[in-house]
Amino acid sequence: MGAGRVCRGGTSARPFPSCAGASSSSSAGAVPPQETASTSVTETVNGSHHFKITGYSLSKGMGIGKYIASDTFTVGGYEWAIYFYPDGKSPEDNAAYVSLFIALASEGTDVRALFELTLLDQSGKGQHKVHTHFGRSLEGGPYTLKYRGSMWGYKRFFKRTALEASDYLRDDCLSVNCTVGVVRSRTEGPKIYSIAVPPSNMSQHIGQLLESGKGTDVTFEVDGESFAAHKLVLAARSPVFRAQLFGPMKDKNMQCIKVEDMDAPVFKALLHFIYWDLLPDMEELTGLNTKWVSTLMAQHLLAAADRYALERLKLLCETKLCEDVAINTVATTLALAEQHHCHQLKAVCLKFIALPENLRAVMQTDGFEYLKLSCPSLLTELLEYVAKVGEHSVSPCLYASETLDGSDVNGRRVKPRI
Repeated sequence: MGAGRVCRGGTSARPFPSCAGASSSSSAGAVPPQETASTSVTETVNGSHHFKITGYSLSKGMGIGKYIASDTFTVGGYEWAIYFYPDGKSPEDNAAYVSLFIALASEGTDVRALFELTLLDQSGKGQHKVHTHFGRSLEGGPYTLKYRGSMWGYKRFFKRTALEASDYLRDDCLSVNCTVGVVRSRTEGPKIYSIAVPPSNMSQHIGQLLESGKGTDVTFEVDGESFAAHKLVLAARSPVFRAQLFGPMKDKNMQCIKVEDMDAPVFKALLHFIYWDLLPDMEELTGLNTKWVSTLMAQHLLAAADRYALERLKLLCETKLCEDVAINTVATTLALAEQHHCHQLKAVCLKFIALPENLRAVMQTDGFEYLKLSCPSLLTELLEYVAKVGEHSVSPCLYASETLDGSDVNGRRVKPRI
């Protein structure tokens, strides 16, 4: 009550700050308006692809409007492909020129991009033939591709007689570089300060639990060796271990479980993955530094991964076997892929064996004899792959009829830089 009277009367020597503020004008106490800012950034996401065209002389005469295509490559979230027309793209040129284009090979609408096509000088002089959008002012801005199949390039990229007499053609091969810069825009707001959080190290803690041997409550006997482990970790990682250790049909002897039909190093690698979520160092595990041993371990570990329903480990083994596919191991790997339903690995092996330069050598290996006995149905599929390879053995490049719409292929002209 006293404080209220002091505020109104103004006679107190110790007025409250809130009362003093109440007596001032409203304009003096106004909060200034908050200011914010943002920035629009437009830039290109760049990527390049090298396309080597071998057997150029064999490609001539395939027909006007027909092309050799590179493999697709991804830049800026879109797929692209390079098209080379040995007899030209336009009938009116009467096969006097070769044509070269870059095409949008995936779905997209109004994709804006910069392009560069380079025919490499193979003499070592560096006199490359370059058509580029990069590093120069563009009156109309980047080129716009309206839909899948839209192309940018040149119907008259090079006169064929001049090309065949030039240093661009060497050993019946041409080399083309293509760079694509997809235009992207984004808006940046004010930067917000944050605290860095280190990556998860949970797998290290669990892995160290296996190495220390502390708290183990189950032992596995494998090929004369014993391995101690933790039931809960095994059950969390593998539905097969979960059923074996905690299910209604769990093993009666829970202290020591014997594992049949598996080598000790393979089971050790299996446990390493369960605890660390990583493949072990095969050389360190086996004590042998050979590619063959590494492949053999990956084959056995793949079978173990399938046995214990460890899908990630199974895929890691498939990847390792794809990278190491070879004449002396591919037939065994193919049989393994068939038995354990590894469809991608199976396809890789079939394609490798079906190549003319590989087929005869693979058929002479012991693995091929095992394949015939264990998976005879695979021989029919192999024959189909061999037939497909035979159909396309004229040239290693892809020949195709003109299927993409090229109505806007020329667009703006770009000065060549040689």
